[in-house]
Amino acid sequence: MRFVRLFTPVAVATVLAGMGAASYATREQWLPKRQTAKSAEVGETMGEPETPTGKVIVGEQAQQNLGLTAKPLKAQTYWKSIQVPGMVVDRPGLSDRNVVAPATGVVAQVNHLPGDTVRTGDVLFTLKLLSESLHLTQTDLFKTTQDITVAQERANRVRKLSSIGTESELAALEAEAHVRRLTILTKAYRQELLNRSLSLAQVDAVANGQFVKELTVVAPAQPASHTPLIPQPGAKSGSPGPTFEVQELKVELGQQVQAGQTLCLLANHQSLSIEGRAFRDETTLLERSVKAGWPVEVDFQEEGAADWGEVNQTFRIRHMANTIDPVNRTFAFQMPLENQSRVIEDEARTQTLWRFRPGQKVRLMVRVEKLDGVFVLPADAVTREGPEAFVFTQNVNTFARKPVRILLQDRKQVVLANDGSLSPGTYVVQGGAAQLNRLVKAGGSSGAPKGYHIHADGSLHKNEDEGK
Repeated sequence: MRFVRLFTPVAVATVLAGMGAASYATREQWLPKRQTAKSAEVGETMGEPETPTGKVIVGEQAQQNLGLTAKPLKAQTYWKSIQVPGMVVDRPGLSDRNVVAPATGVVAQVNHLPGDTVRTGDVLFTLKLLSESLHLTQTDLFKTTQDITVAQERANRVRKLSSIGTESELAALEAEAHVRRLTILTKAYRQELLNRSLSLAQVDAVANGQFVKELTVVAPAQPASHTPLIPQPGAKSGSPGPTFEVQELKVELGQQVQAGQTLCLLANHQSLSIEGRAFRDETTLLERSVKAGWPVEVDFQEEGAADWGEVNQTFRIRHMANTIDPVNRTFAFQMPLENQSRVIEDEARTQTLWRFRPGQKVRLMVRVEKLDGVFVLPADAVTREGPEAFVFTQNVNTFARKPVRILLQDRKQVVLANDGSLSPGTYVVQGGAAQLNRLVKAGGSSGAPKGYHIHADGSLHKNEDEGK
């Protein structure tokens, strides 16, 4: 009996030691499973969020706060272009014109100041003549005109005496020839005065002895214009359009000027040009655009120009320079630009406001390649995450992230490949892709929040028993 009591504790200790040894020997098999189960249990206890599925639910108010809107995709044609800087410049021979003094004189009156609008025939300056040659020509014209009268009377008498035999026929012919010589000389004097900007009435007055002591300088003829002016509210209807603007005065009141000296600079900004500057390695691309006749898109970078309306002009490269600027290593190309203007009349002063002005910077997009059947979205509709790019589709309150392939992107638009990742007609969010992507990464999932449920159409609804 005593043997049995001693054997029992020894047997129990032996069995436990064997089980411990077996457990230690097989620890590599059961220990990882135990740790995994423990981690899962801890994770459930801590409430670890689920792995994001690429979907996020956004309520209606949140959509309005983010400004989310969706539009169906539509395959379209997109033109790949290069961006080139440009500037609005004067068109030589049409935009600017110098007004010069026709004769030596003193500026006696300045009728228009810089900024004033003048029309053809308006008096710009009044000059007090100091030209000796002009005064001499007037004197010669008057004397020759009087000599013609005397010579004609003598020729008439000689012809009459010749008819009765008192004078010879030769004397009569010589008297008539003298009249013709004086007449030719008179025409020469008259033409010289007309070239000095005297009017026909003034020349006739000089021939009668009324010499011109002051000379008026008027605005020249208006160049051809094809674009109608936009009427300004308050302006007089039916008034003729402006021709020139006094851009700069070159003389002062009382200043002596010589014949041919510039008095002022007139500007007419109706017909301008857009000059672009491209580098040598872009020559082939521009030549392709010129050969194909592709239009150039011009961004005038205007803010608040809605009252002017759209620019209804098609811009095509008309001229490419065959020389390269040695300073900036670029070559120029030009396109015609028809300007728009408004006429403002304030009391007796007329002013012209032009929409485009020489020196204004523009941005030119020159087409170089045509892409058919692509998707074009605003730049904010696509978000990047490393080498991948995503857009978001919308199904009522559910937004799903879709990977896409970007072909081209600029500051305004992004061009996506039509490779089957998205189908035409799919509603794609037009902006806020970066915000939606942050919501997805923060734990957005396809599950509904607590107290809400999702219908089959993707809309989010609050449970009816909530709040009871």
